[in-house]
Amino acid sequence: MSRLLSGGLRGLRAYVLRRHEHRLLVSCLSGLYGCRWRRNVGSVTRPGDCCCNKLEGASFAVLVTSFCFTLVFLYFWAQAKNDYNDFDWFNFESLGFWFPWSMVLLVVTAVCFSYVSVLTLLAVCLLSEGQKLYLHWSHKVLMAVTLIFSVGAVVVLSSMWGDEWTTTLLSFQVTAPYLHVGGVLLMTLLAWPIAMHFFRINRRVLRGAIMVVYVVILSRLYMLPMGFYSPCIKDKSTLGRAPALIGHRGAPMLAPENTLMSFEKAVETGSDGLETDVTVSYDGVPFLMHDDTLQRTTDVHRVFPNMSDLPAAMFTWAELERLNAGAWFLKHSPFGSAGSLGADERQRAGNQSVCSLQAFLQLAARTERLVIFDLYRPPAGHPYRHTWVQRVLQVINGSSIPSSQVLWLPSDFRAQVQEMDPDLQQTSGGRLPLEELQSNHIVRMNLHYTSLSAELVKDYAVVNISTNLYVISQPWLYSLAWCNGVHSVTTNAPQLLSTMNAPLFLMSPEEYTLMWSLTDVFSLLLIIVIFIFHCWRERGHTSYSANRTTPESCMYSKFRTETGDIWSISSTSSLPEKTLNLATPQKSDICV
Repeated sequence: MSRLLSGGLRGLRAYVLRRHEHRLLVSCLSGLYGCRWRRNVGSVTRPGDCCCNKLEGASFAVLVTSFCFTLVFLYFWAQAKNDYNDFDWFNFESLGFWFPWSMVLLVVTAVCFSYVSVLTLLAVCLLSEGQKLYLHWSHKVLMAVTLIFSVGAVVVLSSMWGDEWTTTLLSFQVTAPYLHVGGVLLMTLLAWPIAMHFFRINRRVLRGAIMVVYVVILSRLYMLPMGFYSPCIKDKSTLGRAPALIGHRGAPMLAPENTLMSFEKAVETGSDGLETDVTVSYDGVPFLMHDDTLQRTTDVHRVFPNMSDLPAAMFTWAELERLNAGAWFLKHSPFGSAGSLGADERQRAGNQSVCSLQAFLQLAARTERLVIFDLYRPPAGHPYRHTWVQRVLQVINGSSIPSSQVLWLPSDFRAQVQEMDPDLQQTSGGRLPLEELQSNHIVRMNLHYTSLSAELVKDYAVVNISTNLYVISQPWLYSLAWCNGVHSVTTNAPQLLSTMNAPLFLMSPEEYTLMWSLTDVFSLLLIIVIFIFHCWRERGHTSYSANRTTPESCMYSKFRTETGDIWSISSTSSLPEKTLNLATPQKSDICV
């Protein structure tokens, strides 16, 4: 029994120490990574060797750099989805034609990231199999193109659209707990190839560099949660009410912006308020229009081909009534949602006209919704160039809407406006000292969402000033505003945000502490086991192979020499090559 047990243990140890050669797997990996599809073409790294030569090492470094850059840019652009519409219309104004550039850029980035991710995974798998790296030249060219594209995109968008980095930083407040877990798991998986090559490389400097880099990155990941803050890590009992929704130009994903249909859709989807943009026509009729011209949202090219470049305020109301303000929505589908409309809704959307401020206020009064608007001053030469504010106030006072439902945002002549209609809710569009806000009787702040901070919201709330953020359309950004105690948000997607019953990524501090503590402990234990195993296997392999080569295990072949003596030669599979050593001839058995 003891002999059987001893033999079984020796067999188990031999099986564990044996370096398995998964020839079919290695052949596939080598073929995909280096276009070497024949079997047995991969070079195995021997103890003391590096995983690749200098050229392939540089290629692998560039591959890892490409992976990091494309990952950063993909995350950056994915989080910028909240502002895709602004990006596409900016390009429309620059190029003169509509195209969904934002989605094209997202798809190209995703393809580039998938490509370099597959190459990186193949490289790690080859290293885990103890194979030397060889990247085919075609992959090297495509990898360089991907790196240039990622770096170029980051530089260009940072210079033209640098505010989106603030959006990326805000996203870390809700995604960082999960990114931390993913990073720890990734570093844990990399422990296998790193440990194997660490114990096989003889050069101490290289071994030390590998270990220092790995330990530094791993320790930083482990300690990251200690300095991390997320407003969504809180008890549900301390969570306030969901921010009220204000439809940005109505519900622009469901109907053409700044039309009656759009505002009706916003009311139907649960918006508490309606946001729009107001300018004054040449004959003194306030109407809704965001752009300086009518080119983007009307058919002014067809109706008035010689006047299409004129400012919108230079048209009379009779001329504006002749324009179609909905066909562009069906043609361009700015949010990619026009195709989901039914036949009746498509027909209705295609027949929308320019909306007057009077009709807009009547809808808000009938549905008891708050209204907020930007007011644009007419250009030079306009009859109402200096009296546009008074003209808008006349329309508000002449409508059925209570003044208390109007959030007065324009800063021009604020003191006179307040004196003329003190019931208007004075709203500021800029961050001002609290003393100035109170002296101007400001009751609400209307800020861009990049200004979001819990401290800012609390400071304003102390002096009874509520906070509205614009434009928030993504659930994660709405969740962040909710957790920070924001009172209301202006959104392009009221139909989406109104269905949320709780913020995304919400968890209690105890749940979060348990999650990252267990992740770090499990990762550390697994990494220690991996390094111990590779240390034992690499050191035990040499001694075990030496112990297996004994005279008793040799297979002998006898032959007669020229002198008539009979010699015995044996071969054993435990040595890498069969050799014949007759340096000291004597009548004895020789194991080779």
